[in-house]
Amino acid sequence: MGPFVIRTALTGFALWVVTLIVPGIDFVGGETTLHRIGIILVVAVIFGLVNAIIKPVVQILSIPLYILTLGLFHIVINALMLWITSWITDNTTHWGLHIDEFWWTAIWAAIVLSIVSWGLSVIIPESTKPARQI
Repeated sequence: MGPFVIRTALTGFALWVVTLIVPGIDFVGGETTLHRIGIILVVAVIFGLVNAIIKPVVQILSIPLYILTLGLFHIVINALMLWITSWITDNTTHWGLHIDEFWWTAIWAAIVLSIVSWGLSVIIPESTKPARQI
């Protein structure tokens, strides 16, 4: 449970940083800071689920485009995952992640999210060793 909470918090933090840097992407809802943090964490969980369930299927179906673009299509896939997360929260709740337009907003958000996530993984590395049980 601990690694899941840490991963969700880091993803939420990375998404929050993206909303500060990229115009056109924002979190909607939450009157207080505590509500806003809760919304960010729920959006992070939804984003994680979208990446775990939908992204592998889309990646397999787009292998020719990965080859054709020498891997740059990965940015478009990441933008699509952000867009799907935004669509889910926009259409099921009155709060969540809102992206103005796909092409430039989601693309720049995907690039910034990749850079921020990479920076966080450098600062806070994941443990590669399983926990030792006695």
